[in-house]
Amino acid sequence: MKKIATGKVRSGVRDGLRSEYHFDYGKAKRNRFAAKAKNGPLVVILDEDIARVFRSSETVKAVLRALISTMPARARRRTPKAPSRG
Repeated sequence: MKKIATGKVRSGVRDGLRSEYHFDYGKAKRNRFAAKAKNGPLVVILDEDIARVFRSSETVKAVLRALISTMPARARRRTPKAPSRG
């Protein structure tokens, strides 16, 4: 059987996480996908019921542009993206 540690914390490591990490950003590599993402299309996956109504990207764009034109100018301003996955 494997021995289990009994409440002993070694060199600031607890539960596999350190209280602080130091990164060497000098060794970081550039994101090779950044250029494509900046200029390329944004892909959005539609739910099945919505995809049945909007069969092409042109129809989706037309409806979204119509919706945007009805919004007040203040609401149309770009806001920082919230981190959401879902």
